[in-house]
Amino acid sequence: MSGETLLYVGSIMIAVWGVAHIAPTQSVVAGFGDISADNRRIITMEWVAEGLTLCFIGLLTLLVTLLSDPASASAVLVYRASAVMLLVMAGWTAMTGARTSIVPIKVCPLVKTGVAVLLLAGSAM
Repeated sequence: MSGETLLYVGSIMIAVWGVAHIAPTQSVVAGFGDISADNRRIITMEWVAEGLTLCFIGLLTLLVTLLSDPASASAVLVYRASAVMLLVMAGWTAMTGARTSIVPIKVCPLVKTGVAVLLLAGSAM
């Protein structure tokens, strides 16, 4: 598989994961039961913010791959910085949310790490 293919696959995967993260926000917040309006707003804000961050990483890496030379120094910097951010997010999720009984959250660190590996491998080819 070519480096560009790995970059495209990783970009699309994490953008789709971001959208999938945002879609169930209302039911996720409802799952916390009877909490204050402020707490509902904070949980909503944080849940959507993570989804938007994942979408941004996916779209940024996709656009850089589409619109520039993926082997250029700036493109490689974008791929590697994005991979590092995904690894940081994966670590944070593994220490917090993945310790819950919710299966998609348990899978989340694996998806983020997998995409980070794709971006790193794609940027090295």
